[in-house]
Amino acid sequence: MLVSAQVHFEEAPMPRFRCGFYLLVLSCLSFVCRAQETNFPTNDEINLLLIQTERAVGQYKPLLDQQESLFGEKGKEAVAKDREVVKGLETAIKAFRKNPQAFNSNLGFAFFEWIDDADRNILLCASGASTEAVTLMLDGKTDKALSLAQLSKSCMDMSSLIYTVGENAGALYSRFVAGEEALAKQAFDTMQKCIDILKKSGIKPNK
Repeated sequence: MLVSAQVHFEEAPMPRFRCGFYLLVLSCLSFVCRAQETNFPTNDEINLLLIQTERAVGQYKPLLDQQESLFGEKGKEAVAKDREVVKGLETAIKAFRKNPQAFNSNLGFAFFEWIDDADRNILLCASGASTEAVTLMLDGKTDKALSLAQLSKSCMDMSSLIYTVGENAGALYSRFVAGEEALAKQAFDTMQKCIDILKKSGIKPNK
């Protein structure tokens, strides 16, 4: 009985393609392990960015109210566009709080663009308020001129804060893009290795 079992085992050697298959699996597992090491922005880093952005938006909104009040109809359209940017940022903050890793996608780039738009708009506010303040000062309207000068200063300070937040957002998103590129390269390298394994196993990969 024992001899018969041994003979039966020796007559059924493992097919060569199985070895190739096992090597293929090991190669793919190796790819997965390397992918896990990709330096994507973490939840903690993204949440810190959200806190910074929310704080900046909270300080930005009162300046929009002042701008609308001091410029009147002249600044109404610009303020309306600024409020749309603020609304976009607030919506994104709520969404990323529920799923921070959503930042690691095209949504992260949209978020960065909104911050950049806010920075550009606040600089325009500072420039416009400063120019208007000089004009009013020359006309002898010192009270409103001083209010606009103060608004210009506040906008410049706000711009510095938003710029810093934008730099942080840009740095995180750049890491995501770099990570995506690294994964794409790893996937290509793994595919080549898998093809080599299949060829060595006598299996032709489908084109």
